[in-house]
Amino acid sequence: MVILIAFQSASVFGMPSSQMVVFAGGIFILPFFLFSATAGQLADKFEKTFIIRWIKLAEIIFMLLAAVGFYFHQFEFLLIVLFLMGVHSSFFGPIKYSILPQLLKTEGELIAGNALIEGSTFFAILLGTITGGLLVDIHPLIASVGLILTAIIGWIACLFIPSAPPASPHLEISRNPFAPTMKILKLAFANRMITVSIFGISWFWLFGAAMLSLFPNYVRDVLHQGPQTVTTFLALFSVGIAIGSVLCSKISKDKLNLGLVGLGAIGISIFTFDLWLAGGEMDNRIYADLLLLSTFSGFFIVPLYTLMQNKSAAETRSQTIAANNILNALFMVAASIILILLLEFKISIPQIFAILAVSHLIVFLLLSAIAPVFLWDFVKWIAPRKPSP
Repeated sequence: MVILIAFQSASVFGMPSSQMVVFAGGIFILPFFLFSATAGQLADKFEKTFIIRWIKLAEIIFMLLAAVGFYFHQFEFLLIVLFLMGVHSSFFGPIKYSILPQLLKTEGELIAGNALIEGSTFFAILLGTITGGLLVDIHPLIASVGLILTAIIGWIACLFIPSAPPASPHLEISRNPFAPTMKILKLAFANRMITVSIFGISWFWLFGAAMLSLFPNYVRDVLHQGPQTVTTFLALFSVGIAIGSVLCSKISKDKLNLGLVGLGAIGISIFTFDLWLAGGEMDNRIYADLLLLSTFSGFFIVPLYTLMQNKSAAETRSQTIAANNILNALFMVAASIILILLLEFKISIPQIFAILAVSHLIVFLLLSAIAPVFLWDFVKWIAPRKPSP
């Protein structure tokens, strides 16, 4: 949809393409605010695998609707489908993370599971972005067939997920989707370590959303390169997070190591800051910066997700993750607002990189001030004590 809007001048509601892309993003994020709380309650009350199968079945139906929209070039209709996919994601998100502790019994397995989830998620985003662009350029109908086939494969895959019994079968589901939102936020923030992990994760999504939003203009206006370079940057960013996630699992082995959050924060800050120092010269240094900052992102994010799952009570884990999703969405919206303001004040994109780099380090220090274990584990990890003779 974004490619059709941006590069084929698809007009919706008379908006220019630049505004329409932002509007489409808002349409997709809106359901996270509306339905995440209800999704968390459902995931805690009912058997999770059963819900997953219905969600993935709905995805097939939504993709059939998308095929109709693409074929008849009905972009207003496609916005409705996009909203439905946002609803789909808001219901799938809490289950995706809350089912892992039920299926993976040891801390080492949980870390490895989160690493695979994070790595495969960003790889799928990359693959979908590139493949979707190529298929739409050939013909929207071909893209529609690809979407439907992907949805069917996802439904078949979910048939192999083991049963995950309900964590809180007596939970009463609120009919008003807005009422439980504040309840699950209070529930999540009752535990300091959960609060810290949620804000750390949400900050990462703000940082990531800002970086991905800046790539097209950075490539065009600063580096004076073409669309292929944007694709390369997306590839490096996605592959780097996948590499970092897997390395995080290997380094952690069988025990959660919160010191890796500090390592990730420092690495992200150093290589994002170097993007500012690199200026507007396109060379291998910039490729290396992007690959390394995204690799350190894997170190930053995987332990935070694992910590949130470990500290959440089994009977409310899905609701806690739903609260996380609400904050994630809020921080991504904040990223768009912050970028608009910075660009309005004529702050250059390389300067914004520097601001993000410094801000990331400040956020880690704030997290450590609230929960000193992050900084203490990092110090112990980089300077382990020698055993006494």
